[in-house]
Amino acid sequence: MARSSWLRRAWPFAAWACLGCAAAVAQGADFALEAPSAESRHVADWVLHSRDHGGEPFVIVDKIRSRVFVFNGSGVLQGVSPVLIGLASGDESVPGIGQRALRNIRPEERTTPAGRFVASLGPSLQGGEVLWVDYDAGIALHPVAVVAKERRLQRLASVLPADRRITYGCINVPVRFFETVLAPLFRHSSGVVYVLPETRGSREVFGSYDIAPGAVGAAPLPPDD
Repeated sequence: MARSSWLRRAWPFAAWACLGCAAAVAQGADFALEAPSAESRHVADWVLHSRDHGGEPFVIVDKIRSRVFVFNGSGVLQGVSPVLIGLASGDESVPGIGQRALRNIRPEERTTPAGRFVASLGPSLQGGEVLWVDYDAGIALHPVAVVAKERRLQRLASVLPADRRITYGCINVPVRFFETVLAPLFRHSSGVVYVLPETRGSREVFGSYDIAPGAVGAAPLPPDD
């Protein structure tokens, strides 16, 4: 059977099988009762429409609001939490910073880089489990670290985003959130972490585009051979 003929016969079945996926795209990402920023909503909807996440779990880190949204591969919110992020504003990591001792990193170099990162669970250099975001730069998403004089637990509880800027670049979440939301979702799969920029636009960083309300992406039928 010719390839084009087989595809055309299979198309109705493929289209039926994708109805659930198409419905999810039509609705956009499911933030439940949360009220995300416009940029968080924009990126989440684009991820689903473009399938940039490849159907894997994905995470959106909103640095400006210092919040994290965790989705399953279908774009349904699994959890949301405040986060601690890098002390300094900026969207790039200093070259080679992952090989430097923390004591040698200056305050203005303590940035959480923006971008798209394929992430997976793994051991940290100090022991314990983390979600590695950018291994070369030493950036991970992990349970909040207790650091003398930094009051990280109190900072997580603050309603002020400025209070949550304290880390050397890593993304800290509450211990329970990591153990009950993030770790189970990434236990048997890698995923994608989208760290939203604060000095540039998401469209520039991710190549994202706006999704019209109710728009559903569908691949066209292939041409005849």
